[in-house]
Amino acid sequence: VRPPAPGAEVAAAYMTLEATEPATLRSATSTAAKTVEVHSMSMKNGIMEMREVKALELTPGTPVKLEPGNLHLMLIDLKRKLREGDRVKVTLYFTDHKGARIAKKITIPVKPAP
Repeated sequence: VRPPAPGAEVAAAYMTLEATEPATLRSATSTAAKTVEVHSMSMKNGIMEMREVKALELTPGTPVKLEPGNLHLMLIDLKRKLREGDRVKVTLYFTDHKGARIAKKITIPVKPAP
């Protein structure tokens, strides 16, 4: 997770997702934010556009990178200030290839951009 800009109430989270069987990331929650959305970013007519992704497909053996300028988790309406060294709890909600729901709890450190 990157610390938000001063006064901002959003932060981006980055990670690499890997699946051992076909799965779909459907949603996410965090104790640090009111809402968490998966977003994609793209350049259109010289303007960076960000769009919510409702379902992110994962294929076994093909890591999906959530990284700056591309896919990422957007933590919206932060409940507290996030500072370097903090840790953010996030729960990712998936469905597997049989439709079963799976929740994965992770903790992500807050770090400045490299």
